[in-house]
Amino acid sequence: MSAELVLRTVEDGIATLTLNRPEKLNALTAASFEELAAHLDALAGADVRCVILTGAGRSFCAGHDLESLAAGDALASRYHESETIARLEAFPAPVIGKIRGHCFTGGLELALACDLLVAGKNAQFGDTHSQWGLAPLWGMSVRLPERVGMARAKELSFTARRFSGVEAADMGLVNHAVPDEGLDEFVAHLATQITANSAGSNRIYKSLYANSRELGRAEALKAETDMQFGLPDDSVERLTKR
Repeated sequence: MSAELVLRTVEDGIATLTLNRPEKLNALTAASFEELAAHLDALAGADVRCVILTGAGRSFCAGHDLESLAAGDALASRYHESETIARLEAFPAPVIGKIRGHCFTGGLELALACDLLVAGKNAQFGDTHSQWGLAPLWGMSVRLPERVGMARAKELSFTARRFSGVEAADMGLVNHAVPDEGLDEFVAHLATQITANSAGSNRIYKSLYANSRELGRAEALKAETDMQFGLPDDSVERLTKR
């Protein structure tokens, strides 16, 4: 078994980051976040037009490793985990979360940093912080209501109930719930659709959508209308091929 906690491959402009503790359902430790941050650093200067985040084995991520947490798992800094998740969210290329099996608590917080989420129909989601007497520190209270609405987010957090990939799609938490056996093929096709388009346009879209969330409406509109046509660095090449 590989000693790496996060694996990285890059092929045809698509980077795949795989959480690699399958024997622990890919539960997260401080070292997991160190490796994830290092991979994001390495990809920042690469020709990557889409990122897929997934988990090895039968689960995406069961959450924070509670055994390591109880043992005083040492962090690089107080905010290292939340900062790494924020860096994943801000990665300039589109990020797809491919969810099979468990996606609980800290794993759900990690998934929420992805631009798009695709789940197997039998995947299991849940915010179980309250079940264990914990409070979220990695962005759950902001990103979950952004996806499903405040009232639904409160219900999920207060009850800590589990729900399937199908229900996650119905509530808008994930973009698609597909048969588990077709998950890999569906995500690969989605990533190919993304990489077939302008990487420059997609980078700008990510920035503009971030503006729409973080700025006032008038400021976000101005940021878009102030841009000039043909700003993406690959626009001229694409227009001349028409």
